[in-house]
Amino acid sequence: MEFEISYTLDNEQQFWDELDDILSAQCQTHAQIDSALRAYLRFSTNYREEYLQAEYDILRCSYKLLESTLFAAHKQYIRRQIVASLLQEDAVDTLHIIGSFLLSDGRQNEWTFELMKAEGAFSRLVQLIQSQRDDDAGLHRLLLELVYEMSRIQQLSLEELRVIDDAFVMYLFRIIEELSNDVNDPYHYPVIRVLLVLNEQYMVCAHDPGPDNTPTKGLTNKVIKLLSTHGSDYKTFGENIILLLNRESETSLQLLILKLLYLLFTTRSTYEYFYTNDLRVLVDVIIRNLLDLPEESTALRHTYLRVLYPLLAHTQLRHPPHYKRDEICKLLTMMTTVRGAHFAPADETTVRLVGRCVKVPWLKDDPADDLARRMLGTHLVEAGESTLSVVEVAAHKEKPGILTPSRGTEEAGFEQRTAAAQVDTSLPGRQEAGGIEVNVNGRINGEEQSPFEIEGEA
Repeated sequence: MEFEISYTLDNEQQFWDELDDILSAQCQTHAQIDSALRAYLRFSTNYREEYLQAEYDILRCSYKLLESTLFAAHKQYIRRQIVASLLQEDAVDTLHIIGSFLLSDGRQNEWTFELMKAEGAFSRLVQLIQSQRDDDAGLHRLLLELVYEMSRIQQLSLEELRVIDDAFVMYLFRIIEELSNDVNDPYHYPVIRVLLVLNEQYMVCAHDPGPDNTPTKGLTNKVIKLLSTHGSDYKTFGENIILLLNRESETSLQLLILKLLYLLFTTRSTYEYFYTNDLRVLVDVIIRNLLDLPEESTALRHTYLRVLYPLLAHTQLRHPPHYKRDEICKLLTMMTTVRGAHFAPADETTVRLVGRCVKVPWLKDDPADDLARRMLGTHLVEAGESTLSVVEVAAHKEKPGILTPSRGTEEAGFEQRTAAAQVDTSLPGRQEAGGIEVNVNGRINGEEQSPFEIEGEA
């Protein structure tokens, strides 16, 4: 049964009604399902210019299929056929409908992204990203989002990572630089996220080659490589990932950013990739987030501490004037106090990581006495930077969509709980927590004030 498309539509509602009719067909065979899918794609693309101009309309078109009786009855087969179409189709309008469906479906059912990977869609998406930007900006963003979603829930193979060459990564960096005057441009977020997830894939592959234990010799982290050799050309990326860390409430995305920061601060050629003012902003963000994390967020706290050490020891912050030295020292003291206003007894790993931080020369250079001994006592185990840290950083993951818990939202009465907290009424949004000045309004979102504007570091 082949669906013949011959319509004269008078209005938008008629378009959606006709689409519903196509997707309500009772199909018993694969041939009938294929015919209905072709009719759906043909009808949608024929009227793309008239009724599917906005991204919202294309998304609505995707959900028409997702919520149809046709899809409910034949989910797995339809998914496979749509993925097959992605691999073969070249028409921009059709790719846009296909991509929107796969992204919407995959966000509800990760099996779709796993199927895409199994069918070889990763390399196809990389190819399309490089070729489709000028044809359809909306499609280009959608393809970037598909790569990101596919890559953050599963490990890519060596063959897939080898598809990523220097030219592709430089292409992504250049997009960010071209849009540097508009941080709210919709391209910024998806492009940055693809670079972040590729970096994580390289890290995981270097320390966990996968079930077949295929050697990773010769596989270079292209993100770090290009920032090492051309970092001065791609400064906007660095500015944006710090801004993103300050905004982001999803744990998995915070981890992606922290993993990249860890590598940048432990790779000699990228020690000074960031502008000094951006590093100061990052210090403020880390202080605030470490104070705000509840006790159960142990692994995320460890990751922040693993980033804090090389940030203080290797970057421009090691040179005078030393930014927020007293605040950092007070924070580290609180984190290892047996029982304090903010922290329960510290676990062994936290003590070790804090011990590493307090041995940063400009933190322990106290004329009165040894800061590390004064803060943590005489039984602190010597702690230096280890190869274990990079393995731990690479391995720490969180399911997408999980928001980072906050002391402020999880525990009622922040001021009552924090006995040492004092409000400085001369600085709106400022609060003293254990003697550390922080901004509890926190995020640079919407109308909220930047936590760094008061310091002149925004």
